[in-house]
Amino acid sequence: MDTIASLFSFITTPVSWIIVQFHTMYGAVFGPDTGWAWGLSIVSLVVLIRICLIPLFVKQIKSTRGMQALQPEMKKIQERYKNDKQRQSEEMMKLYKETGTNPLSSCLPILAQSPFFFALYHVLSKISSGDEIGVLNQNLVDSAREAHIFGAPIAAKFMDSTEKVAALNASLVDVRIVTAVMIVLMSASQFYTQRQLMTKNVDLSVKTPFMQQQKMLMYIFPVMFAVMGINFPVGVLVYWLTTNVWTMGQQMYVIHGNPTPGSKAQAQLLERMQKSIVKHGKVRSRRERNVIKQIAAKGRERNEAERRFVKGLGMARLTVQADGTVAKGEPEVESESGTTSDSGPKRQQPKRLTKAQRQAAAAESAAKTSLQKEEPEDKPKTAGKPSSGSARQAKSGQRKGQQRPKHPSKK
Repeated sequence: MDTIASLFSFITTPVSWIIVQFHTMYGAVFGPDTGWAWGLSIVSLVVLIRICLIPLFVKQIKSTRGMQALQPEMKKIQERYKNDKQRQSEEMMKLYKETGTNPLSSCLPILAQSPFFFALYHVLSKISSGDEIGVLNQNLVDSAREAHIFGAPIAAKFMDSTEKVAALNASLVDVRIVTAVMIVLMSASQFYTQRQLMTKNVDLSVKTPFMQQQKMLMYIFPVMFAVMGINFPVGVLVYWLTTNVWTMGQQMYVIHGNPTPGSKAQAQLLERMQKSIVKHGKVRSRRERNVIKQIAAKGRERNEAERRFVKGLGMARLTVQADGTVAKGEPEVESESGTTSDSGPKRQQPKRLTKAQRQAAAAESAAKTSLQKEEPEDKPKTAGKPSSGSARQAKSGQRKGQQRPKHPSKK
């Protein structure tokens, strides 16, 4: 680690200068030799670096989504040229060039902040040995050696010996407890960040090897941090824990406001938007307008969440427009007769009868049937004789009314 850190010694002077400037500001509040002054200086260094890396983070998001969208095409190329690795690589590069996707873009934020990380490690190693480095003179180095964070010097490590920790005026137990807690928090934050990405911000409609790789990284990265963390000084653990928390919060913001199409987070976003638009009857923000514009442009290529969103607005008589707005229609008003302004009478579902009601209805029906059978016998005889035609019809069982003439051969 010391050899790698020495490779980035060219940037130790800028890093040490930034730390000294923040230390001067925080030292005026908490005291120049306190752990708060030096610890907050390292935290401020992380925040400054991550703010400068926001454009790279945006590029990383776009590249990651582009790689997810290309996975089906990449899988086809791998199956088509599985026996020709050179042709497979050529087709892959051609696909990247046509779509403007760079697979290394997803690693840009980590690669960009690596020089600062190793430079800080180099600075803290020199502070631990009491040597001047960059703009840190001997007085500042001695002040940093005296700074303790929860009882652990910022230059101490988990694997340091008792004598080395005692030279920094600290206890080995305190150093190991503080470093162990920081390592656990660092690994847990890394795991949660990756899990949040896999469970909420991945297109669930595309099942590719890329998702399996991301799932493996979700478990590999925390283990790597735990193994490497025992050799990090407390100051570097503060740096890495801060950058992990920043990444987690930044990703939560992106997932909440700009999720990957087809993901669980997009379904939740569209559900929130639908409730807001139906409640107010219009689109209220530029972000919502941009989302609706993208959905309207997709047409039949919309995913399931987007189709539900459009259908939900349609039930509220709101139509998605190409400019990102919604058009109102006449709302459905239910009248007292059970009809709406543009529909026929509503079909009423029959109420389900209880067992006692069904038995009573069956008994009433049986009683009516028996009365109908007894009715002809109880009727009084009418005066006069019935006509001969009707009598013959009744006797012969023929139907009443005009009869067809018989065929001459049958007379």
